[in-house]
Amino acid sequence: MSLSLRILAVLPQTQCTRCGYPDCEAYANAIESQEAGINQCPPGGEEGIQRLSDLTGLPVVPLNPENGLQGPRHIAWIDEQWCIGCTLCISACPTDAILGASKQMHTVIEDACTGCELCLPVCPVDCIHLENVTLGNSGWNAWTQDQADHAKKRYERKKLRLSKEQGETHADKNIVGLKQSAVQAALERAKAQK
Repeated sequence: MSLSLRILAVLPQTQCTRCGYPDCEAYANAIESQEAGINQCPPGGEEGIQRLSDLTGLPVVPLNPENGLQGPRHIAWIDEQWCIGCTLCISACPTDAILGASKQMHTVIEDACTGCELCLPVCPVDCIHLENVTLGNSGWNAWTQDQADHAKKRYERKKLRLSKEQGETHADKNIVGLKQSAVQAALERAKAQK
């Protein structure tokens, strides 16, 4: 197993982007290539830094405050009375933890929410709130390996779904283009026969 995959395996998989990278995999790759430090993951906190140090041989350093602070794990919840059904939070959620449809209220699947907070800034009516679900625990003490594995699977499924949807969109455009070309060719043949 490559170093970046081993690094990825010890990250909490919140996909929160606080490390400065678009997902945990990109952060793992950046650590491997020495573009990023091992101290940029607030959800992993001090325990995460220790795990990364043990794995990479790099010295333990304090969490970089520019990336945020270690804190408790939160779960998002939506005040359904205020939700306008814009679907922006659904698109922002890295683990498909938010259910809803356009112009209908949304809800959060609690066991799928990583507390990444990516849904908060996109909500135009501020109807999404965070609930502390770990009492006094923070970092890896507030998160289990099973939860990290579950979050990673959900994130990978969303990436796969989006990739398929994008491929279908390209295929649909190609089909439309082929149909338009066929119609155009038929019209030109018809004009030529007159």
